[in-house]
Amino acid sequence: MSGRILVAGIGNVFLGDDGFGVETVRRLSEPGSRLPDHVEVVDIGVRGVHLAYQLLDGYDTLVLVDATARGGAPGTLYLIEATEGEPGTLAPQGPVLDGHRMSPDAVLALLDTLCAGTGGTPPRRILVVGCEPDCLEEGIGLSAPVAAAVPEAVRMVLDLIHRPGEELLGEEHNAAAN
Repeated sequence: MSGRILVAGIGNVFLGDDGFGVETVRRLSEPGSRLPDHVEVVDIGVRGVHLAYQLLDGYDTLVLVDATARGGAPGTLYLIEATEGEPGTLAPQGPVLDGHRMSPDAVLALLDTLCAGTGGTPPRRILVVGCEPDCLEEGIGLSAPVAAAVPEAVRMVLDLIHRPGEELLGEEHNAAAN
């Protein structure tokens, strides 16, 4: 990948495995993680509006890291290229301007509106590194299978940002954790 890259951890640390994205970007931010200068890693958590405004700074690629229920075994990692118009992927859901409950889908819908108003451009490429959750109930901490998937998710993100070109993936790739 070339150009500026934003890696954004999404999720609520008070809802068990929903904190997967936040924990993964925390690990990516640790000293010695080999991040190039053109890569920015941020913990967005549940602040979807913050992500929309952050993207106005101009990024070529957005990598969202989030819990992603797709029917696999808990801890299964998914690498998904989000394309506009793909059924069920990044289609706006619910009220777009509820700043406390904005899904990544709603953020990207809001981003298009913001870019139209400011003359900015949305990321050319959007990738999702997702993990199949085991438990999304109230509580702090990841389940064992999701916690075990975090180091592999970190490796996946590092591979994405260190690989040149766009031959990384087609529509979706699955990677079993452990």
